[in-house]
Amino acid sequence: MASTSSSPLLLLLLLLLLLGPEVWSYEAPEDKEDVFARKACPAFLTFTNAAYLAGVTVELPCHCKPQQVQSVVWFSRKHLGSSEETRALTDHHGNKLLDTSQVPHSSDLQSRFSIRLFSLLIFRAGPEDSGIYICGSSHKDFFYGYDLDIQEARVRHFTPRFTPERTNKKLKVRKGLGSAKPLYRVFTSFRPWSVCDRCGVPGEQVRVGLCYVHSNFLHIRYRWANQTVASCGSGAVPRTFRLQKQSRVWVKLEVKNCHVTCPAQAPPSSKLLSLMAFLGYSSASLPVEVPVFYLNHPADRVLTLGCPRARPNMAVAWDRGSEPIYRSKHLAGSNISATPSRLLIDTGHHLVFKPAKSQDSGVYYCWLQGRRAAEIRLLVYVHLGRGQSVTSHPDFQTAVNTVLKSYAAMTAVFCLLMFGRAGVRHLRDTAQTHVD
Repeated sequence: MASTSSSPLLLLLLLLLLLGPEVWSYEAPEDKEDVFARKACPAFLTFTNAAYLAGVTVELPCHCKPQQVQSVVWFSRKHLGSSEETRALTDHHGNKLLDTSQVPHSSDLQSRFSIRLFSLLIFRAGPEDSGIYICGSSHKDFFYGYDLDIQEARVRHFTPRFTPERTNKKLKVRKGLGSAKPLYRVFTSFRPWSVCDRCGVPGEQVRVGLCYVHSNFLHIRYRWANQTVASCGSGAVPRTFRLQKQSRVWVKLEVKNCHVTCPAQAPPSSKLLSLMAFLGYSSASLPVEVPVFYLNHPADRVLTLGCPRARPNMAVAWDRGSEPIYRSKHLAGSNISATPSRLLIDTGHHLVFKPAKSQDSGVYYCWLQGRRAAEIRLLVYVHLGRGQSVTSHPDFQTAVNTVLKSYAAMTAVFCLLMFGRAGVRHLRDTAQTHVD
């Protein structure tokens, strides 16, 4: 009987195997195409002009390399330096660059430079990082080069909150001195406004304007989309133009207010809704899943928080708990607020504490492109030493009272146990005496 009842199941299984070829056949996925195989390196090394605002995290991809090269080495030199001054980028121990993970970072990074997937990342790039960067091999074979120009904003305009936007399409031009026909023209090239950095609550939009120069006398080895245009701090600009001091006037950062509604999210699965209903919860109580990071930092030191996966062209916002932190009040270097604040937002969208205090401990949220991207739980602890004592801590008295109360409670419990034990022993001895 057992064999007769199992025969239909075997026939059904055989039918499924015959009708569903995907059950018994497996097609391996095709290998991804090697992006370096279809792009040859230039025979004559040129430098691609790349300009960024100071404070951002710069990523320089190595666009070409021979297929047999499995790892790359990045080299750098200053704009006015000679080819003999080209050196490999290493950390302070002489080792290769550190591959830092995508976590909030503080000011005590072992290295601001990192290589990830052949690309060079420079965290919180500053004007001193401007120069030539070359992707090559350990044998000093050069594959691809960059002309990096990091510009620092000196002028910042803020659109008044909750007022109509004011547009200014005037081209800013500067002529060379002592020449009927200008040798060069300096202008500000504005990038598009970013998206609103928050949704559901009032937010802000940012627009960056960098300094560029138009001239027919630019060095041909430094190339851009237009051969007659380069950033003001580029190595393509002749030294005689002397634009280093003038270029700071043309770098601008504009901020305006915005308010957008949050986009509709995909509904949760029916299984999850059934489970929530069984447990007595509604779908509105489902938490928004964002990665959580934990960071400990000593007090009275500068602390810098970076939003994970943030890029220079992204809109970044910061909240402390449910309280937004706006650039109009906390932008570094601005004169909007009369009273200086320890809490700043630099031009690279980092949250900076100058310095961090124990009361800064709490939960911070960062937004990317209008969505919450990360939750950072910060603990700022008091670092003893360097003239500090335990008694100078503000919670010292509370800690002493807690310890004394705990000691008194344990002593009382111990005494009660001892008296109880003695009482029980006395009663037992008395009972034995009466029996005798």
